[in-house]
Amino acid sequence: MIGRFLEISVHAPEILESLAFYESLGFQQVPVGETWAYPYAVVTDGRLTVGLHQHAIKSPSLTFVKADLIKHAEELRALDLVIEQEHLGSDEFNEISCHDPNGQHMRILEARTFSPVDISPTFSSTCGYFVEYGIPVKEFAESVQFWERFGLIAMEEDKTLFDRVALTSDHLNLGLHRSRALRHPVLVFEADDMHTRLQLLKHRGFELSDEMPDALDADRNAVIIAPEGTRLLLMQSA
Repeated sequence: MIGRFLEISVHAPEILESLAFYESLGFQQVPVGETWAYPYAVVTDGRLTVGLHQHAIKSPSLTFVKADLIKHAEELRALDLVIEQEHLGSDEFNEISCHDPNGQHMRILEARTFSPVDISPTFSSTCGYFVEYGIPVKEFAESVQFWERFGLIAMEEDKTLFDRVALTSDHLNLGLHRSRALRHPVLVFEADDMHTRLQLLKHRGFELSDEMPDALDADRNAVIIAPEGTRLLLMQSA
């Protein structure tokens, strides 16, 4: 109902610096259109797509595409979305901005802003396998109810390492995180050789942050922070 997932949009004031960061991790740049009147780049690892916007958008934002957006605007308003802004008209690129119960920003666009890419399913970045977009929450029930309304399916609460509820769908997996250490949204990756990957990243000059739950072994788990502030949580596979 909310549309097809397009990208995780982030404000990258130094867009070339952010682009170099993701490409150094193995992400590939994607050709973009001319939708935005400001510098814009897209990178992907085949599963995750990040849109780097030099314009000061709310960030990070989950961005979806809904064709005939004007036609479906009333349906979206009826879904208890907290609408922040609307750009709807015959002479502009239509967009609705809103957020979920935890303040997670969302954008719904009328069309794609870059071409679809075909990358081998065996491809992965140095970060490992992208698992989910993690959202910090205070409690689960309201958030689960909100996202299930859009077709995501909630799993049972997992307290193995920290309080977490996973929600799955065909195009986007979310993780609701209840941990004082995870105060920001995170891009979560996993690999069974994460210790080796972290050593490689340190050798290449990446700074590893301990901004993560105490239950995670710092020798095999870490957070790296992109130039624009996006957090990437790199975890050892269970």
